[in-house]
Amino acid sequence: MTDKPTEAELNALDITDAEAAEINAISNPLLSDPAPDANDDLIQVDGTADGVVFVTINRPHKKNAFDAATVAALYETFETLHGADNVRVVFIRGAGGTFSAGGDLNWMADAAGWSESDNRDDAMMLAKMLKALHDIPALTVALVEGAAMGGGAGIVCACDMAVAVEGSRFAFSEVKLGLIPATIAPYVIEAVGARRAKQLFLTANIFDADYAAHAGIVDMVLPEGSMDEFISMLTDSLTQNAPGAMGEAKRLVRDVAGRHIDHGLMEETAKRIARARVSDEGQEGVRAFLDKRAPRWAE
Repeated sequence: MTDKPTEAELNALDITDAEAAEINAISNPLLSDPAPDANDDLIQVDGTADGVVFVTINRPHKKNAFDAATVAALYETFETLHGADNVRVVFIRGAGGTFSAGGDLNWMADAAGWSESDNRDDAMMLAKMLKALHDIPALTVALVEGAAMGGGAGIVCACDMAVAVEGSRFAFSEVKLGLIPATIAPYVIEAVGARRAKQLFLTANIFDADYAAHAGIVDMVLPEGSMDEFISMLTDSLTQNAPGAMGEAKRLVRDVAGRHIDHGLMEETAKRIARARVSDEGQEGVRAFLDKRAPRWAE
């Protein structure tokens, strides 16, 4: 991967802001030296100069079920997006009309013969992948078509937002196999609450997109054929937002959620808004508002 020019080098060039944005565009933000067990062919990554990234699980012949290699490739992708500049939104989807069928059956069959220690190491990679997705600074959005089962539904819950096409199906069916949805549990519980998670995990029932919305797993149910319209609507609105401020707002929610509102929290939030006000984005945003013009990031 070619190194990006430094800010000083860009300033020395006689180029427009649009040309600079094109130089910095993310076309495939996978690491140049991925982990030995990662396979970037399993994951397709596409992006635009406006900071819109699409991550596609690319195993349509397996209904995008994931194995160790797929988990490793997703982990590398999500980790790379932590440091990608000017990314506003990351869409997660599956190729071929299915989001993800969960764990690959061959992978699960192999794991049945492993030691507990080997299974722990394998599960830890899945846990690291989910955490890497959960902690991406940009808005993460799951685009669910077809089915999101088991770990696939866990990926949906690890995103900040999710939409599902009518007719999509979901399930946390691990107990039917004598297993438990352990690594995905923190994200499911964060999305739906402890009581609802117990109901979903213990019944292991398949449910539709409407019930997923009722439970809090998805935010919107879309008519079939309207996914592209939703993506355009959301991305158009996000281009008005400062990408750095979006990341700070996401961190703010993570750091404040569940905390007691005391003097320490009041001081911390006051420091954060003060820091935002004197930041480059804060200064530009307020000046643009007062000047009745678009800020640089929205031009």
